[in-house]
Amino acid sequence: MNTTVVSSHTKTTPYWWDHVPRPVIASTDLPARADVVVIGSGYTGLHAALQIARGGRHTVILDAEDAGWGCSTRNGGQISTSIKPGHAELARRHGVETATRILQEGRNSLAFIEQFVKDEQINCDFGVVGRFHAAHNAMQYEILARSIANQPQGLEVPAHMVPRSEQRDELGTDAYFGGIVMRAHASIDPARYHAGLLAKVQAAGCEIHPRTPATKITRSGADFIVTTPRGQCTARNVVIATNGYTGTLTPWLRRRVIPIGSYVIATEPLAPDVMARIMPKNRIVSDTRKVVYYYRPSPDRTRILFGGRVSHNETDPMISGPRLRDDMVKLFPELAQTRISHSWCGLVAYSFDELAHTGIHEGMHYAMGYCGSGVGMASYLGMRMGQQVLGLKEGHTALNELKFPTMPFYTGNPWFLAPSVMYYRWKDSL
Repeated sequence: MNTTVVSSHTKTTPYWWDHVPRPVIASTDLPARADVVVIGSGYTGLHAALQIARGGRHTVILDAEDAGWGCSTRNGGQISTSIKPGHAELARRHGVETATRILQEGRNSLAFIEQFVKDEQINCDFGVVGRFHAAHNAMQYEILARSIANQPQGLEVPAHMVPRSEQRDELGTDAYFGGIVMRAHASIDPARYHAGLLAKVQAAGCEIHPRTPATKITRSGADFIVTTPRGQCTARNVVIATNGYTGTLTPWLRRRVIPIGSYVIATEPLAPDVMARIMPKNRIVSDTRKVVYYYRPSPDRTRILFGGRVSHNETDPMISGPRLRDDMVKLFPELAQTRISHSWCGLVAYSFDELAHTGIHEGMHYAMGYCGSGVGMASYLGMRMGQQVLGLKEGHTALNELKFPTMPFYTGNPWFLAPSVMYYRWKDSL
């Protein structure tokens, strides 16, 4: 490990936490009964709870950690249209009409979060900054160009190609082969967004019980009994909003999501002229590798926040940090002397079909499997799930209609992850 790039001052907590302290929620007795128990206090759970509480239901939120401890405050703050498979692939799987509706849900998620932040007046550095999606080889540039020239009718997004000769107008590197700018994509401070959302949920009357893990869920007639170390709560409805932290509490769901560590670093403050050269525009950035890099300026444009996966298996942030920094320097050699101030990780949840899923299993509502696009989609599907609990027809989405696949012998331990990462790294190198 290159120890010169880290120091005793390097933090293993998210950069975002420096200016958004972890929420302090007064400890109260767990109620014996509620209308709805929501398990998970990230974006999914809070958006569901907000809808439910504003609909007049007594709502209790449980979390094994502090509110928002997971990826809702650990992500890179990038917001996209959220759906990874293209229209042709989705049409092959589900038919043209369903494919169109699935992709529209992704567009809906992007529009929803922008409108929500505006309507609720949440101060979280939200901005429609656009994404530069970089081609890591010439073939990928041509694929991107064809995709934007042949967008499905009715699903067009504002975008334009940037050839390699003009790439430095977008990004201060020659390591890519041009790329595409998707102008509607946005950025956010994820911790400030979560804090604002949490405040709205509290104002709506929800009871929030951090450090209160649900250990068992049983049926009792039409009700559920949720057991915790602090007692039991009986409820008519249960919402599962655990995404990358889905565990043995819900084995059926655990078999359907793949927890994958996503690692992020923050550089120490950079000189304004360096930032102006490296990131001349305030874009969020990703690339076409299967083992993707994603990065952006900090909201105040003093640092670069750089994320990706740097090991075949999960590892310590103090090991992943120098590796990520080395990858960053390969793209931006002028950062060769730059140290990192923060190195952290969080668990995202992938699904076997690369789609988010929401529905009802054994009477419990769920939404998860955002495949690395959780800021927008978790917010949107959490909101829709809350509407479903209330029995509102607008809560139904195209993603409700899909089977939630798994694979034989998979029980939640992604033993296949290391060989998969090795394979995709090999493909990326070709």
